[in-house]
Amino acid sequence: MVPGEENQLVPKEDVFWRCRQNIFDEMKKKFLQIENAAEEPRVLCIIQDITNSKTVNERITLNLPASTPLRKLFEDVANKVGYINGTFDLVWGNGINTADMAPLDHTSDKSLLDANFEPGKKNFLHLTDKDGEQPQIMLEDSSAGDDSAHDRFIGPLPREGSVGSTSDYVSQSYSYSSILNKSETGYVGLVNQAMTCYLNSLLQTLFMTPEFRNALYKWEFEESEEDPVTSIPYQLQRLFVLLQTSKKRAIETTDVTRSFGWDSSEAWQQHDVQELCRVMFDALEQKWKQTEQADLINELYQGKLKDYVRCLECGYEGWRIDTYLDIPLVIRPYGSSQAFASVEEALHAFIQPEILDGPNQYFCERCKKKCDARKGLRFLHFPYLLTLQLKRFDFDYTTMHRIKLNDRMTFPEELDMSTFIDVEDEKSPQTESCTDSGAENEGSCHSDQMSNDFSNDDGVDEGICLESNSGTEKISKPGLEKNSLIYELFSVMVHSGSAAGGHYYACIKSFSDDQWYSFNDQHVSRITQEDIKKTHGGSSGSRGYYSSAFASSTNAYMLIYRLKDPTRNAKFLEVDEYPEHIKNLVQRERELEEQEKRQREIERNTCKIKLFCLHPVKQVMMENKLEVHKDKTLKEAVEIAYKMMDLEEVIPVDCCRLVKYDEFHDYLERSYEGEEDTPMGLLLGGVKSTYMFDLLLETRKPDQVFQSYKPGEVMVKVHVVDLKAESVAAPITVRAYLNQTITEFKQLISKAIHLPAETMRIVLERCYNDLRLLTVPSKTLKAEGFFRSNKVFVESSESLDYQMAFTDSHLWKLLDRHANTIRLFVLLPEQSPGSYSKRTAYQKAGGDSGNVDDDCERVKGPVGNLKSVEAILEESTEKLKSLSLQQQQDGDNGDSSKSTETSDFENIESPLNERDSSTSVDNRELEQHLQTSDPENFQSEERSDSDVNNDRSTSSVDSDILSSSHSSDTLCNADNAQIPLANGLDTHSITSSRRTKSNEGKKETWDTAEEDSGTDSEYDESGKSRGEIQYMYFKAEPYAADEGSGEGHKWLMVHVDKRITLAAFKQHLEPFVGVLSSHFKVFRVYASNQEFESVRLNETLSSFSDDNKITIRLGRALKKGEYRVKVYQLLVNEQEPCKFLLDAVFAKGMTVQQSKEELVPQLREQCGLELSIDRFRLRKKTWKNPGTVFLDYHIYEEDINISSNWEVFLEVLDGVEKMKSMSQLAVLSRRWRPSEMKLDPFQEVVLESSSVDELREKLCEISGIPLDDIEFAKGRGTFPCDISVLDIHQDLDWNPKVSTLNVWPLYICDDGAVIFYRDKTEELMELTDEQRNELMKKESSRLQKTGHRVTYSPRKEKALKIYLDGAPNKDLTQD
Repeated sequence: MVPGEENQLVPKEDVFWRCRQNIFDEMKKKFLQIENAAEEPRVLCIIQDITNSKTVNERITLNLPASTPLRKLFEDVANKVGYINGTFDLVWGNGINTADMAPLDHTSDKSLLDANFEPGKKNFLHLTDKDGEQPQIMLEDSSAGDDSAHDRFIGPLPREGSVGSTSDYVSQSYSYSSILNKSETGYVGLVNQAMTCYLNSLLQTLFMTPEFRNALYKWEFEESEEDPVTSIPYQLQRLFVLLQTSKKRAIETTDVTRSFGWDSSEAWQQHDVQELCRVMFDALEQKWKQTEQADLINELYQGKLKDYVRCLECGYEGWRIDTYLDIPLVIRPYGSSQAFASVEEALHAFIQPEILDGPNQYFCERCKKKCDARKGLRFLHFPYLLTLQLKRFDFDYTTMHRIKLNDRMTFPEELDMSTFIDVEDEKSPQTESCTDSGAENEGSCHSDQMSNDFSNDDGVDEGICLESNSGTEKISKPGLEKNSLIYELFSVMVHSGSAAGGHYYACIKSFSDDQWYSFNDQHVSRITQEDIKKTHGGSSGSRGYYSSAFASSTNAYMLIYRLKDPTRNAKFLEVDEYPEHIKNLVQRERELEEQEKRQREIERNTCKIKLFCLHPVKQVMMENKLEVHKDKTLKEAVEIAYKMMDLEEVIPVDCCRLVKYDEFHDYLERSYEGEEDTPMGLLLGGVKSTYMFDLLLETRKPDQVFQSYKPGEVMVKVHVVDLKAESVAAPITVRAYLNQTITEFKQLISKAIHLPAETMRIVLERCYNDLRLLTVPSKTLKAEGFFRSNKVFVESSESLDYQMAFTDSHLWKLLDRHANTIRLFVLLPEQSPGSYSKRTAYQKAGGDSGNVDDDCERVKGPVGNLKSVEAILEESTEKLKSLSLQQQQDGDNGDSSKSTETSDFENIESPLNERDSSTSVDNRELEQHLQTSDPENFQSEERSDSDVNNDRSTSSVDSDILSSSHSSDTLCNADNAQIPLANGLDTHSITSSRRTKSNEGKKETWDTAEEDSGTDSEYDESGKSRGEIQYMYFKAEPYAADEGSGEGHKWLMVHVDKRITLAAFKQHLEPFVGVLSSHFKVFRVYASNQEFESVRLNETLSSFSDDNKITIRLGRALKKGEYRVKVYQLLVNEQEPCKFLLDAVFAKGMTVQQSKEELVPQLREQCGLELSIDRFRLRKKTWKNPGTVFLDYHIYEEDINISSNWEVFLEVLDGVEKMKSMSQLAVLSRRWRPSEMKLDPFQEVVLESSSVDELREKLCEISGIPLDDIEFAKGRGTFPCDISVLDIHQDLDWNPKVSTLNVWPLYICDDGAVIFYRDKTEELMELTDEQRNELMKKESSRLQKTGHRVTYSPRKEKALKIYLDGAPNKDLTQD
């Protein structure tokens, strides 16, 4: 501090209080402004952007004081949407026709109130183009000027919250306003169809090449000679014209790809841009044959080089001339950890010769022997447009994967190619010798560096000397071209991503203004030279051979240079310089674009809303989408909807009207009386993408009058119930108010359906199966739970049913049945025509086996004719009816086996239920009455949902039943005459009301027994049929199936209470199937006709819904305590160790030996396996892993837990069974031989204990390895624990330090564990790189086949093709 100035300093306390006072003053001023603004009215402005300047049109809302001037409104809108003020217009958009209205003045000081804005209301405005030009997007302010990352964009578009390598090139504060639109850059982008970024990059590069674009414009398309859709040059011409003249931000490339012969699937295939360039150039050459442009590609892009071999002893040189369209440059030589630093360095390496010596010596024609030689390439001629491909994609032979090299490689803006012309020393006099390079040495050519060979016939160029005048082309000397080989860079095609996929975009320099631009699909923006340098690639440091994964994945892939030659460098044709046919094309495209713009304008002002209509004749609800312009009146919209629903020939248009409708609640919200001339835009609340309501085209008869629907009303569907007929009528719609009382509501309904209100009962169904009787007269509908749409049931009769409690009344039962009844379609088993066999007849109560013949005799007619099944069923039904009535009259006589409880419904029982359960025929007794006919016909039908791996899935038990009964197609008769089943059945209604009373000492209910047994069955412990739950409705009638169901198939339409159990449902189906319910299966049909068997007999049909389909297949169902088991064969040394054999049935209490005895004949008949009981074992199966070995004395459900859909392994033994006790342990051992790099087959080792020492001793016995040299390891993963032989020696945990097998890290506690073992003194085979690569390929193939250790499965690539005739189907022979 300077002395004497102390008094001039302000104390810190004064500064603090002064700042605080200033802040308070500012806050006070702002509060006053807010207070004053709050007192004046405010104007709500809603502005919709309807221009094409942005990808997504914005909608903004401003709440401004009424005194705000118009110019301030424009400024606020400009700041909100990001447009430059003065480049857009604001027009009214309140749903009225604004075509003739002038836009608002953006310079006016007139207040919003004076400009007719309405305070307190919504004021709709449209933001439109100004004088036909799109609004200009406002640039963000930045202190960095043009060099700021805010003002340019390069690289793939960032996703919100994304991180990665693209952050090197994209500003983190990036926004759409930073991208210059077309009016700023002057260029149009290309829309990415899906994965066509590689195509867009190449097309933009060709478009920005003056010589190519001008030549394309000079070509004239002849429509008489070719279809314009398949003409590639014409579609490219159209695309270039649009890129040059369109006002759009981006245009589509679908017409170009369609001319390639591609379909929409090609848009999802990403290809290499260099490959596309070659294929497209080839297609253009084919299309341009016999035209002035025939040699255009070669003139612009083709260069020449010499492939030579020179003998180092005599100097003799053989060579040939090759042509190229691009030069492939290696990023990093194979096996090297250092990449080339620059393009120049890679070019020098490209022409660096190699020495052929040792086994690669060259046979010299002059020396007549093999000599050392120098082989290499020399550039003879560089093209006008030089294309360099940086070979960033390689193959890693270590991982067998494709990889991308992201190493840094610089490239100059100007490239001097004169140093690469003919650099070979020409001093030797022997260089004049000319010959072929020799077929034996052609394989030594730099084929790995050549991308494509577009040379002429080899016979023309071979043997041409540099000094010879007879060559096809005179080769220029290096000195002649040295001063004219300066190339300037103008296109960099960048790839961002990995070898598996990524994104392409192009950085292109315009020759018009020497400015660089980034063409990233539909986005075009300015960039700088610094951005180009960022595409050189990642770090140049050495981190190992394939270490470039640490570098940025965004780098240059293709470079295109143009020769700097003022005599040849062309400029783009201006519009006035276009040929006449291009001028005509420009005019046509402009007209099409204007037409599209008008169409978009119409679309933007079109209201699109769902439209429904109940067809007045078909009574089917139809659905469509009504598209109507917002200025169309309601009357005009009705006419459009009338025609859309095809009602012209049904009713007159005067009998139709549109009403507001809620389809979800089936609710009519309001009608539009007196608003026929109101525009639809006002009625619907403007043009919206989605509406919260729908429209209904309501119809009436000519003598009817439309009812008025007012907002606030509720709609009630009234169903009239007739107790006597037990019917529920179709609904009648009534509208009411929520504040009405129940008494008033009854009066309203009474007028609508003409029933007395005094005896009326109203039941409200608030939700599914929730029935509520409305009993309080003074209660309002709202208090009772009415909503927008409601359903009520009304009954008005003089019966005494109303005196009963509601839940006990007949009305409740009828409504309960109505709510739970579903309709199912049942496909009965297919009948085999021509089958003559007997089918068992059902025995009556108290009958015996002799009654079967009696029933068959009753089928005969007086002249030997047979009664139909319908007649038999009708007789049985009548008997059941009379029996039921007699039981009702007699009452309860104390006999529980015959008593039934009365029901409010008509009691009709199935003929199958006529027999007494105490005397029912056992299944095995039934089989004695069934005769074999044609069992093969039903083999294919015995399939369950899991029988997809093997057709031989029918168990022997099922086969016995099938062979004895299910192949029969007729009821038994003495003459063996055929009686078809389920053929033309009349409506057969069966309504069951039986209640089974269990005897004392037995389980109380059927469900409890099932829970105890764990098995679904329709039989009790004595094998007798179970009873039925009460009040379960069932009605079946024939149904005419759709075409294609096949002859012999019969359908039933079944109405059934879905609370019925599957067991009861099957019993009701018995008379229609023709066999007992225990002898057929029920399959539920899902989408795509997939069938799954329903096996849970104690479950109800609650999971079924209306119109579900069911298929009935013949085959014995399971009894109580039985389980269906899938048997697989265990083949430990096969490539696929798990093979499905058959389905079997195991029963509770059965021993393993008994199940094996039943399996022996099945294995012989179905699988062709001749096995004795002592030659195979059964063992546990967990997924694909073999587990516990089951001993013969084990009992299912006691020693072995068993469940439905159980799976078990069957293992064929090589000798006598060694497993005798559960204390033993069986493991599978496999020897690893490191000196041979192979694994021996599996061998089973049976241990008496879990001791590691015993395991070593057993392994020593079977292998001969000394005990001290044995090392073992536990296998990993699913059996057979496959592992690559390249990994097993070091990847497994060898020789664990444990004494028992059942502890960590082994945990071997059950049979079936896999143990690998080896001799620790055996050395690992040393492999060369070639042997290792070959072995790796074999192991990869083997593990892929077995499904183990496969972590990489590349998508099969589709070859890139361009079809010249636009017909890819004609090229199916090419791969």
